[in-house]
Amino acid sequence: MTEVRLGIIGVGNIGRHHAAYLLDGKVKRARLAGLCSVVARELEPYQGRGPKLYASSDEMLRSGEVDAVVIATPHYQHVTIGIEALKAGLHIMVEKPIAAHKADAERLIAAAKAHPALVFGAMFQLRVEPRYQKLRQLIASGELGRLMRVTWINTDWFRTDAYYSSSGWRATWKGEGGGVLINQCLHNLDTLQWLVGMPSRVRGFCQLGKYRNIEVEDTVTAYLEWADGASGTFVSTTAEAPGTNRLEIAGTRGRVVLENERLMFDRNEVDSQEFNRTTTSGFAKPDAWRVEIPISNAPLAHAQLMQGFVDAILDGQPPLVAGADGLQSIELANAMLYSSLVDRTLDLPLDGAAYEARLQQLIAESRFEKKVMKQAASDFEKSFRR
Repeated sequence: MTEVRLGIIGVGNIGRHHAAYLLDGKVKRARLAGLCSVVARELEPYQGRGPKLYASSDEMLRSGEVDAVVIATPHYQHVTIGIEALKAGLHIMVEKPIAAHKADAERLIAAAKAHPALVFGAMFQLRVEPRYQKLRQLIASGELGRLMRVTWINTDWFRTDAYYSSSGWRATWKGEGGGVLINQCLHNLDTLQWLVGMPSRVRGFCQLGKYRNIEVEDTVTAYLEWADGASGTFVSTTAEAPGTNRLEIAGTRGRVVLENERLMFDRNEVDSQEFNRTTTSGFAKPDAWRVEIPISNAPLAHAQLMQGFVDAILDGQPPLVAGADGLQSIELANAMLYSSLVDRTLDLPLDGAAYEARLQQLIAESRFEKKVMKQAASDFEKSFRR
């Protein structure tokens, strides 16, 4: 094989984005061979443009016209379509989240392990952003010393009632399995654990439909603890404007802050714990110097991950983000919400079966009536840079 024939299942916001850069030839050795949507009007713009159009995922999976599929459907379908694609001998790239909840994610991961010759990739494009890569290098090098605190205020995810009413599946227990955590924050939660590892304990405080006409969480504050003693907070909402995106990581050798497209490092000349052991002054603190670490934008970050997926298929190398890596972010999102629902701190790893049972209870007891309205055209790509 010298070229990968890609099919996209789901032609909503993110599916259209993938289609655009593939049709523009931004991914080498790949061709957009098919598009699938159960909504006929979503396929109309692609008539006569090359890709074959399908009305169902089963039709595409059985067609023999694609070698790999990009799964960009509502969350619950990621696992069912993913497993069927693997059974059909197709490589899979799954949009975030890889599943609506941890237990389902584990089912998809197990299915992928049963097909070791097939590539399973996950679309977490923030990992190729230079600002997060430099942060990770800074932490891994020991320049921050021992980690003490992580604070991420992530409230620039403003979404309106028009957004939520644009699709029947959005912001419902049955259709999406959650709100801001599983939809908007998955990339941030993936990046958080990729940078500093998974916490050992989580306490979440989530408000359901506090500011928006939805039945799931639109506002979240979570407290995190790591096994080495570090602690942290994660704050998010879709209701705050203008909103804030500030990631602050403090260690014994200093503090790094990522905000407003700037990465600032305040570095202690002496490790704060060492300074504490040796100083005789009650009010002194280590001298520090400040440096701004240059960062740049990653052009077409989604296309970079797709290129890695194609290269993995053709060259036998690992994808840039393995599908199994999507488990941690969904576990964090589930844990924050479940902790709030049961009103207690949770130890990780999360009991996926217990959370699944609670989610099914929420679905069964839901009396929320969703009104679907057509959404005005908007620049979806503005939401990518987080």
